[in-house]
Amino acid sequence: MRICVIDGQGGGIGSAIIKQLKGAFGESVEIIALGTNAIATTQMLKARANRGASGESAIVRTVIDSDIIIGPIGIVLAHAMMGEVTPRIAEAVASCRAKKFLLPLTQENVEIVGLVPTPLPHLVETLINERLGKLIEKGGSHV
Repeated sequence: MRICVIDGQGGGIGSAIIKQLKGAFGESVEIIALGTNAIATTQMLKARANRGASGESAIVRTVIDSDIIIGPIGIVLAHAMMGEVTPRIAEAVASCRAKKFLLPLTQENVEIVGLVPTPLPHLVETLINERLGKLIEKGGSHV
């Protein structure tokens, strides 16, 4: 199972996600760090992603073959993350067939009505324990 973790700016959100994924699933999944910039990718690789790449082209090409995509909601919003998420990135992520797990974290002028603000560690814990566990156990591709 191929999981793409997408992040930008400093890569802190992606790094936190990857550390928890590795702790929960070890090498049973392939984790690809996709950074909107080299700094984000480097930080996610330090968190033990299996592979990593940076920039629009790498993200657009890699998400096509992924089973799961994880990242902040900004990865489907053109010009999010201070402009690092290009319209091509947002479109590629939103339109690919991979299952998407988007964390409701944003610095944009976007508010998701009805959600209670939750700290990143709790969001990642919920992602791992309540959402990904069953999918990873199935081991199916393109879930």
